Amino acid sequence: MPKATPDLSTNCAGIKSPNPFWLASAPPTNSGEQIMRAFEYGWGGAVWKTLGQDPPVINVTSRYGSLDVGGSKIAGFNNIELITDRPLEDNLKEMLAVKKRFGDRAVIASLMVPCERQAWHDITAKVMDAGADGIELNFGCPHGMSERGMGAAVGQVPEYVKMVTEFVKEKSSIPVLVKLTPNVADVRYAARAAKAGGADGVSLINTINSLMGVNLDTLTPKFAVGGKAAHGGYCGPAVKPIALNMVSQIATDPETKGLPISGIGGVSTWSDAAEFMLLGSSSVQLCTAVMHYGFRIIEDLNAGLENWMAGKGFKTLSDFIGVSAPNVTEWKHLNLHHKTVAEIDAKKCIGCQLCYVACNDTAHQCIAVKSNGKNGTSSRVPYVVQEDCVGCNLCSLVCPVEGCITMKPVETGHKPLTWDEYVKNGMTGYKEVYKRVHG
Repeated sequence: MPKATPDLSTNCAGIKSPNPFWLASAPPTNSGEQIMRAFEYGWGGAVWKTLGQDPPVINVTSRYGSLDVGGSKIAGFNNIELITDRPLEDNLKEMLAVKKRFGDRAVIASLMVPCERQAWHDITAKVMDAGADGIELNFGCPHGMSERGMGAAVGQVPEYVKMVTEFVKEKSSIPVLVKLTPNVADVRYAARAAKAGGADGVSLINTINSLMGVNLDTLTPKFAVGGKAAHGGYCGPAVKPIALNMVSQIATDPETKGLPISGIGGVSTWSDAAEFMLLGSSSVQLCTAVMHYGFRIIEDLNAGLENWMAGKGFKTLSDFIGVSAPNVTEWKHLNLHHKTVAEIDAKKCIGCQLCYVACNDTAHQCIAVKSNGKNGTSSRVPYVVQEDCVGCNLCSLVCPVEGCITMKPVETGHKPLTWDEYVKNGMTGYKEVYKRVHG
């Protein structure tokens, strides 16, 4: 009897969708026509490009820039685009049409208006009348709108986050997500404020302040507007580790633990999405990957996630959402007695000696090469002096051959011990551990 196909349906803060893949609030969700086309391909939800009060919203050109790495296009993506410049009433009519045609898909209205109770009440009522399944408060946009006292200007002040969330919750009968800015010292304060204001969940991360470089021929900033540049919002695959960290912070913070999360930031593949969900996200939002490859990537996202879940024996998303979050902790709780050493598989080694150079020039000088004797030549295959290896992992990272250098756990004969425990025990045994690690 064939195994049942895993169920990809999700419920993020009360917003239901047939799969966890949502289009983020961005150019791909700027019109009803785009969103309906995306839904035809199979997207589970869409966060409408941020709506505000009608004009003035005037964009500039050019407004996109990218960072290409090692032949890979758009490893990082920068934009200085503002919220929608289309009339509010047009967007509301199209939102109603989308919900009428695709009743099972999640349509979330991203909103940004001045910090006035009546302004928030008015626009909240309008998007509810247009059939929105949820609201996302855009407290993250780092450019253009923040200079007007909106976007990140709100998200960077926990008191404002709480106040505006309360304004919306006073009026809203549908779930409210608060979109958090990463341009803060600690994202947990804003998340706590959102929860205190009654938010049903949070979404993160919004884009990161960035400048894409300087043209060395013209001496002007890259992607300039008439020779001038303003900082923009950075996103794409390059920001994924930052986003994962912030998602895990909220998932493990005692004050926000259990608060539903919609994960954003560098999600390009089904495996990226799985990582976000393992750390606590119940939905994920994509933008840059869609702008790079188009709406049809949803086919690979759905199929890939289904296949992985089936292989792991997961029947529903709830079987694994948040499972990995408890394994993220503070440095002081890590086991100082855990030890790994590098091991080089000579059969796989191509003799490039990148590991040798990296270790000897920039790490701990524990990789060597053998001399062949009489003629003084050396073997191209390095080896690890394991008694000197501190297990930093650099050699395996620079190695171009997958599986050639692996990190092997070594039994130390010591019980697990953390820095926190050392401090509590008056630093007992510190010298012994230092000597074992540093010689």
